Amino acid sequence: MSAQLKLEKRGHIAIVTMSNPPANTWTRDTLAGLKELVNELNGDKEIYSLIITGEGEKFFSAGADLNVFADGDKGVAADMSRVFGEAFETLSNFRGVSIAAINGFAMGGGLEVALACDIRIAETQAQMALPEAKVGLLPCAGGTQNLAWLVGEGWAKRMILCGERLKADKAEKIGLVEEVVEQGQALEAALALATKVEDQSPVAVTACKSLIQKGRTGTIDSALPLERELFVTLFDTQDQKEGVNAFLEKRKANWVNR
Repeated sequence: MSAQLKLEKRGHIAIVTMSNPPANTWTRDTLAGLKELVNELNGDKEIYSLIITGEGEKFFSAGADLNVFADGDKGVAADMSRVFGEAFETLSNFRGVSIAAINGFAMGGGLEVALACDIRIAETQAQMALPEAKVGLLPCAGGTQNLAWLVGEGWAKRMILCGERLKADKAEKIGLVEEVVEQGQALEAALALATKVEDQSPVAVTACKSLIQKGRTGTIDSALPLERELFVTLFDTQDQKEGVNAFLEKRKANWVNR
């Protein structure tokens, strides 16, 4: 990857580090790079989970560099909103488990990338906000939708319409993050959680994730028949046979992600 978006693979885990000092801001190139990277990882059968974190001790990511929007060019705005949306929607649709290790300030597009992940782990000193309205903008990379889905309409309105910034403990209390850890421990906690994913069948995880996320756009009446259909479809996979027989034989399953 580029110098501003670093990739490391540890067994079945991919670690993506945002590296654009001083605030790990997103650029058009890094957003396009993230989309490409996630698509590549989707094709790597050995990768079961993805962790995204920020380089340094202060920032997870401060989002977009506002200098890009300073001249009010609508063409630039349209292009950047498109690449932001495509990058984070691709991340949201990653076939495995995605975990945001929030190691500092997560602002604007920096919080939106965390919202696009399945699970969020924040360090105690982390702070989170969607402050776009303070500069005459709005969260255009899923923020208005994903935040409301996670924390409810009331808290989404407090953060977006009132510009409220949350510390990690409050974020955990309202369901914005699932876990808070000590400073410097977010990546280790994310790795520990990602290691647990390895005990699950990768194809079953993909099917389960698609069903859970279907609840955002569909109805329970449409999801329940699909749930049963995907259950039966798993019987076409090698991992289904391996998983059941490993359990019956009291041994660890050897997943092939097929």
